Amino acid sequence: MGPTASGKTAAALAIARVIPSEIISVDSALVYRGMDIGTAKPTAAERAVAPHHLIDILDPAEAYSAMQFRIATLALVEQIVARGKLPLLVGGTMLYFKALRDGLDVLPEADATVRAELDAEAARIGSPGMHAKLALVDPASAARLEPNDSQRIQRALEIFRLTGVPMSDLLAQAAPVSLPFTLLPVGLEPSDRSVLHQRIASRFDAMLDRAGPNLIDEVIGLRARSDLHPGLPSMRCVGYRQTWEYLDGQIDLPTLRDKGLAATRQLAKRQLTWLRAIPDRHVIDCLDPAASQLVLAHIERALGG
Repeated sequence: MGPTASGKTAAALAIARVIPSEIISVDSALVYRGMDIGTAKPTAAERAVAPHHLIDILDPAEAYSAMQFRIATLALVEQIVARGKLPLLVGGTMLYFKALRDGLDVLPEADATVRAELDAEAARIGSPGMHAKLALVDPASAARLEPNDSQRIQRALEIFRLTGVPMSDLLAQAAPVSLPFTLLPVGLEPSDRSVLHQRIASRFDAMLDRAGPNLIDEVIGLRARSDLHPGLPSMRCVGYRQTWEYLDGQIDLPTLRDKGLAATRQLAKRQLTWLRAIPDRHVIDCLDPAASQLVLAHIERALGG
């Protein structure tokens, strides 16, 4: 686990080169086909090192839930273990890790009518206004979420409107779940946040400036489809939302970069907040040049190697 640009893929591949493994992506953006550049999807060469799962499984017009991830991952772990390999769960969507570990059975399914109402409200008052509404009915969830985390804010409001109960209360009431395997949580976390921010900036600039198709070209291709729009979970992904605004003429290119970087830094901050709530994780400094080898050594010790 770790924030964006912390070197999770490199660490996973270092393990897979030594220990027969299969990688399960824990990333809510990598599930989408045709979204390769802005998601920093593993390259074909990287995917050739070990089998990868839960990548390119969904069309961008579709939605994917934490519960769908949990069900798929439970089945994949069983299959990978049966093949005599180590299942490596790799990614930064912390809600998915929580869903796997704790379950999410208590939360209602999405409701299209309520979502449409919330989308309309958000268009009127913005994400900070929706965050203020959430603070009135579910202060615990509002305290955990950033005011611009529109997708999770609206999900928490949706749950309250469907059940009349704050999402935080429902999660607290959830019965403990047991897993048929042991999780070994490893967190790649920066000793210096500013250096992580530099990595984020370098990677985002590379997405915009790369030779051949870049992030803007990728979003142009997605916009050419008549069934995609900015309200979809796929198009709300960091980088894609800001690029869509740029192509709509709402912002210029420097502002696209500034907003994209700000959104990515805020994502990293949220990811680190989630990580700190996992007390039994083994923390490795992602800025250490030997970070990947340190992760491998930890895994080998845990496996008795």
